[in-house]
Amino acid sequence: MPERKDSDSRKLLLRLRETLAAPGGGQHRLDQITHHIADSMGTQVCSIYLFRDPDTLELCATEGLKPESVHQTRLRLGEGLVGRVARTGRHVNTANAPSEPGFRYMPETGEEIFSSFLGVPIQRVGERLGVLVVQSRDARQFSEDEVYGLEVVAMVLAEMAELGAFLGSQADSLPLQHRFPVMFRGGTGQEGCAEGRVWLHEPRVVVTNPVADDPLKEKARLVEAVAMLRTTVDSMLAATDMGGGDSAEVMETYRMFAHSRSWLRRMEEAIELGLSAEAAVEKEQSQARARLESAADPYLRDRLHDLDDLSNRLLRILTGQGRDTGAEMPDDPILVARNIGPAELLDYGRRLRGVVLEEGSVGSHAAIVARALAIPLVIHAERITSEALNGDQILVDGDMGTVHLRPEESVAKAFRDKMAMQAEAQKRYAGLRDLPATATCGTTVQLYMNAGLMADLPSLESSGAEGVGLFRTELQFLTRTRVPRRGELAALYAHVLDNAHGKPVMFRTLDIGSDKVLPYMKPQDEPNPAMGWRAIRVGLDKRGVLRMQLQALIRAAVGRPLHVMFPFITEMHEFEEAHKLLMEQLAREQRLGHAMPSDIRVGAMLETPSLAFAPRKFFEMCDFISVGGNDLKQFFFAADRENERVRRRYDTLNTSFITLLDQIVQRCDEARVPVSFCGEDAGRPIEAMTFAALGFRRLSMRPASIGPVKHLIRRVNLGELRRVIDDARELGETNLRRCITEWLARQ
Repeated sequence: MPERKDSDSRKLLLRLRETLAAPGGGQHRLDQITHHIADSMGTQVCSIYLFRDPDTLELCATEGLKPESVHQTRLRLGEGLVGRVARTGRHVNTANAPSEPGFRYMPETGEEIFSSFLGVPIQRVGERLGVLVVQSRDARQFSEDEVYGLEVVAMVLAEMAELGAFLGSQADSLPLQHRFPVMFRGGTGQEGCAEGRVWLHEPRVVVTNPVADDPLKEKARLVEAVAMLRTTVDSMLAATDMGGGDSAEVMETYRMFAHSRSWLRRMEEAIELGLSAEAAVEKEQSQARARLESAADPYLRDRLHDLDDLSNRLLRILTGQGRDTGAEMPDDPILVARNIGPAELLDYGRRLRGVVLEEGSVGSHAAIVARALAIPLVIHAERITSEALNGDQILVDGDMGTVHLRPEESVAKAFRDKMAMQAEAQKRYAGLRDLPATATCGTTVQLYMNAGLMADLPSLESSGAEGVGLFRTELQFLTRTRVPRRGELAALYAHVLDNAHGKPVMFRTLDIGSDKVLPYMKPQDEPNPAMGWRAIRVGLDKRGVLRMQLQALIRAAVGRPLHVMFPFITEMHEFEEAHKLLMEQLAREQRLGHAMPSDIRVGAMLETPSLAFAPRKFFEMCDFISVGGNDLKQFFFAADRENERVRRRYDTLNTSFITLLDQIVQRCDEARVPVSFCGEDAGRPIEAMTFAALGFRRLSMRPASIGPVKHLIRRVNLGELRRVIDDARELGETNLRRCITEWLARQ
């Protein structure tokens, strides 16, 4: 890059730094910045557009356009050339702006006399704050050096915004203020409410020196930090037993990124234009995000996480900020993260009051662990890692899927009132712990709990559960970097049975695939993984792991009853194959002289509509059936339960779905096989009461739901409720919720 351009860019950035340090309000600084940029680039216009809200850009400062248009001119995301830059995260460079597709003429600005247009995004690590625009009367294409130079300036503007440089009379035009109340609407990953202080899993690195005086010194700092990063990565990978195969390839790709010469070269070029080492890292990180987010190849998009992780590690080395700076976790921590793995979440354990994720899903590893730890979880809280700072007050409502950051006192008071009411209700439910869930008609329903970790087992006694209706065995696989050994699993399963103190435990064999991908297993990149290679399909294709798990379960029982159920059975043949495999392992263990279970019960999870129509022989083969309500519901309604736009459209008490459940109960009764309902809906009192009226005599749910469900069942006559359901179906009601709740209100 020519030396003169380097010098011009550094001079401009130094002027911007002086503007940042000078006294004055936010609007004054914005006005000064547009003047400096237009003067430095020899253009008649420089304008700064910032996001007013996620979908609206506002002209916040200009040199060259009509002053009265400032804070009056607004564009929707994607509207005009400015909106296109904001939407795509890519620059637009044209000598004839009016001829560009999507051009929007804004007469109030007086821009009709300007032909050339260059717009670049103002963004910070994938977070788009606005658009920086220069325009000229003469029809000219801006050079690559000019485009790159303006991108560097936009990067500095993003850092200045992060530091609060533009707060003032128009403060509400800018995001990232870190001082005002914000509410986030996400999705429910785990129900419950919590109040606490933010603890960031990956603390946001704040770059306080975006502009540097000495490029040589900054390059030396960068090279030293990159060398330290590479040493750390090499040591980390050398200490990790990947066992070869796909996992080793993934980690080798990670190492390759760390040692990339082009990555370092691009950051050095940014330093030459005047950025500090830290700002150069963030600029490359932001641009890499923009490139990879729009990539058609899913493999390339997945590499975004690798680049993000490397960049964040490098920033922590350069700034000394981050997890290892000695900051102390608050006494009431609410974990906030973009995403988190099960092992990392387990490391935090029960110290956490709640968890908030930008990503995640209702069936993700994090959600499973959060349920096991009985802590509220909200997922899809977009942008919260950008808004939250360590120590911020935060309210998490897992019931509604909402989060209040830095809440107003009136909001906090109402939230505390809700928590107090819930706590009072839990005290009342505790009095029912040792009483049966017997309805007024005399029918008793057994209430079981779901589990997956040893940490769950104390809830067996405290909740009054009559057993474990679902023990998720995949968590022991998900939280490790290698396949667990048979002896380790046998010891764990034996410990579970010991702690159950004679109560039954239904062990579900490995349910992986879909959104549960083992760290050492290559993702299959299936277009619809929930309907793909998962659960028993993986077990029957990769029989070595399933055999090992079955052997571990048999050895754990040691003279005690053993209950095994196979997940995601869709046809009788799959159950026959899995059952045969279990019988072979029993025979093998007996030949080896190992103690046998005193009794063995083999069941299947009914999670697809197809299995409801299996031959009668299938039901007769099973010792028990467990309806997996979460999957059955999504396949019945063709509504992906990970898709927030559709999963809430369909009600469990829809007449068609209730009719399917009724038919399942009838088929099980005919074959004299016990049937239970397992899933989120089993823990919702009205739904649970309805299932009991249909004939389900065993329900399995999270431990905290047992009290509310038992309380309601003990109040009602299930025979009367069954007549209400039948009458509503006879009348052609498409949904039973209204008639059931009206009947309940009269009780």
